[in-house]
Amino acid sequence: MPDDPAARDAAEEASAFSHPAVAPDASAAYGAHPDQVVDFYAPRDGRASAPLVVALHGGAWRAPYDRQHLTPFVDFLARRGFAVASVEYRRGSDIPRQGGTAPVAGRWPETFDDVAAALDALPGLAAAHLPQADPRRTVLTGHSAGGHLALWAAARHVLPAGSPWRLPAPPALRGVVALAPIAHFTRAVELDVCGGAVTELLGGDADLAARAALSDPAVLLPTGIATTLVQGRTDIVVPPAVVEAYAAAAAEAGETVGCTFLEDVGHFPLIDPAADACAVVAEEIAQLAF
Repeated sequence: MPDDPAARDAAEEASAFSHPAVAPDASAAYGAHPDQVVDFYAPRDGRASAPLVVALHGGAWRAPYDRQHLTPFVDFLARRGFAVASVEYRRGSDIPRQGGTAPVAGRWPETFDDVAAALDALPGLAAAHLPQADPRRTVLTGHSAGGHLALWAAARHVLPAGSPWRLPAPPALRGVVALAPIAHFTRAVELDVCGGAVTELLGGDADLAARAALSDPAVLLPTGIATTLVQGRTDIVVPPAVVEAYAAAAAEAGETVGCTFLEDVGHFPLIDPAADACAVVAEEIAQLAF
């Protein structure tokens, strides 16, 4: 592996994206928009009842990155005996903001509308399209921006009263395994994670504080839900400092979250079936699910 951090990251990304996409066993819509869809993957070992892993893909909430790049990881989990639901959601525009170079990150409020709607619809959709899934053993996982969304979805009962996404009680989850998540907005903005993606997701500086109060996992604490963070020590896309800041915020709120730091691992091996880190992720999920 190259010693140069940027070259190392590029090599790890190329490996993660080298696997062919894996078609789902079934798909179902949770809304009218083309991006409001869930793909279902049955456990490959033929078991009749399996924990349900709900997966949220990353890509800085930007439109060019959809759930297809996560399908090799999702298939990896299915081969480990999990039933898997891979959620798509509306993301930002394909066209860069004026004066920018990268596609716009996220839509407010549609990105959050979709994740909330998908999770609310999932028990019924899974019963119809993935009968092997045991909803009593549900674990949320997500990578990068998807890790943020997984943490947020598990914290909806902590949202302020009046929020359209608020749940009256904690969701029925065994836990959350967030992979290199953009978990602490203030720290991510300070580090300019993904080229200002957090600020774009929230619609710009003018709305940052008010919208962060509804969407930043680091302020939606404690959740009371078992949470594990998996992070590569050499990640230059979402640096370890972001996860460390979230863990510190949780501790300040009286909650302990598990942190698994992997040495000599960057951002993408966590979802690369060819990488040892991916097996670690599957084991962390299994610890909560089984």
